[in-house]
Amino acid sequence: MQRHANEDNKALPAAPVPTDLGAFRIADPEAFGRNIVRMMEEGTRALNGLLDPKRGVSAPSVVDWTEAVRLFSAVAEPWLAEPAKLVEAQGELFAGYMQLMANVSQRALGAEVTPVVQPDTGDNRFSDPDWSRNPYFDFWKQAYLITARWLEAMLARTTGLDDATRQRASFFLKQIVTAFSPSNFPLTNPVVLRETAASSAENLVQGMVNLVHDVERSGPVLNISQTDVEAFEVGRNVATAPGKVIFQNEVMQLIQYKPTTEKVHARPLLIVPPWINKFYILDLGPEKSFIRFIVSKGFTVFVVSWVNPDARLATKTFEDYMREGILVAADAVKRETAADKVNVIGYCVGGTLLGTTLAYLAAREEEPFSSATFFAAQVDFTNAGDLMVFIDDAQLKALEEMMAERGYLEAGRMAAVFNLLRPKDLIWPYVVNNYLLGKKPLPFDLLFWNQDSTRLPAANHNFYLRAFYQENKLARGQMTIGNVKLDLSAVKLPIYDLCAKEDHIAPAKSVFIGSRLFGGPVTYVLAGSGHIAGVINPPSRAKYQYWTNDKRAATLEAWIEGAKEHPGSWWPHYAEWLAQYSGDLVPAREPGARLGVIEDAPGTYVKVKA
Repeated sequence: MQRHANEDNKALPAAPVPTDLGAFRIADPEAFGRNIVRMMEEGTRALNGLLDPKRGVSAPSVVDWTEAVRLFSAVAEPWLAEPAKLVEAQGELFAGYMQLMANVSQRALGAEVTPVVQPDTGDNRFSDPDWSRNPYFDFWKQAYLITARWLEAMLARTTGLDDATRQRASFFLKQIVTAFSPSNFPLTNPVVLRETAASSAENLVQGMVNLVHDVERSGPVLNISQTDVEAFEVGRNVATAPGKVIFQNEVMQLIQYKPTTEKVHARPLLIVPPWINKFYILDLGPEKSFIRFIVSKGFTVFVVSWVNPDARLATKTFEDYMREGILVAADAVKRETAADKVNVIGYCVGGTLLGTTLAYLAAREEEPFSSATFFAAQVDFTNAGDLMVFIDDAQLKALEEMMAERGYLEAGRMAAVFNLLRPKDLIWPYVVNNYLLGKKPLPFDLLFWNQDSTRLPAANHNFYLRAFYQENKLARGQMTIGNVKLDLSAVKLPIYDLCAKEDHIAPAKSVFIGSRLFGGPVTYVLAGSGHIAGVINPPSRAKYQYWTNDKRAATLEAWIEGAKEHPGSWWPHYAEWLAQYSGDLVPAREPGARLGVIEDAPGTYVKVKA
């Protein structure tokens, strides 16, 4: 390995010989040899499974690596045009390597040295003490970090790139840099090496068995296990808030939840989750359930549970989801409760659908809603984050052709896209744990939900990607739904617009820009953490924080500068805001009192597996 590294890059110093090898000595050399043979046999099974034509590997890849080559060529071009600057930049990298090698020499002589570079706070890849204590692993860690940060700096300093090209190049660079971390290889990861020695490579055998299992349960895209899915069951220990399904059609079931207070607000609350995932992210369990919390505050709560579509729903459009989803659900809620108006929440793409619906209703001078709330949802896609990497004509055309064959987008493909946005957290830790350490992933309700993905109907998804992500028609006032021209400024009802500070799917800046397009009063709230944890943050956990600012600002930066920080969950703040638009208190309502009961919550639609 040392010789190979030096042949590839003359500037890379030779790795030191490992010291303190007691913990890395093979326990049973004979068993080790047998296990290596077994590992190769299981590895062959896994490879054959990955190459099996039945898995559909001919389908377009989640990542277009030919695009990556083109982008890196565009990054290299301005550097090659200025050789002096390139040599200077290479000198910076070489200087880092030389300082690292000097430190290695001093450590060999027993001296204490300050590391050339340290991992970022919270980088769990290098948390094991041997990453710092053992010179061999410390060398690989620091050499990797020096190289990774130099590559990132080179991209940041590259001139002449437009924002889209820079963003796409950054995405691909992140994939490569994360993949080549020494933590991902057995011989440079102290945890894996210790386990391999102690078990005589039994961990590697079990790792290949785990890989075979994942291959067998996957479609065209490998679905890496992130949690013990057998530890959870929808309706048993997730999605357990008591309620009834009171209405259903082809695209959704409508759930009404059982009240927990004697009095409730007159105007009910309808929640529209994304159809890209299942609704029970809002009801993971009693302690994490937003649904249970808002019910406990005296609101009659309804939730749309979208169907997990198959080829029969291939032609269901975005407009169909509006009419047969939000509008039909709102009408059913009003009929069930005899309320004059309804409050409504839209989460993620459910919020994009809600924004479109509000503009549609405003154009028709209809107003069934008292207020609208957006959770991490975009209506303007100018700064739509890393998902824009997958939105260009070539990729959309390939995606459309693939969906045309089956009538839907496979759930695993969309899940893989979201995982690629955070490979350091959602891909490689599980590669190491499952395939190198040979362990089963731990049970975790959030990751169970994350892996319980849904299919996406072709017509709806094609429209969503092109009209919103690629063309940004709604924000530009160019969208027409049902022969009605949409204008977000015509939406005058009160809005609560929540975003998350570290959201990589619906970035805070993107949500902020969209919030300024509405014509009525907007309460913009910034939560700590990301797309999921920023929303699912119950008060009992006392985690994160949120920011509010009653003054209108031209930019997110200006808004943050004048914002007030509040510790803990934003949920109580929202309950107080919502109460203003929910009317007087009335006797609590039993689910299905008027429309009848179809079945118990969480219903059957949510239990359909992809």
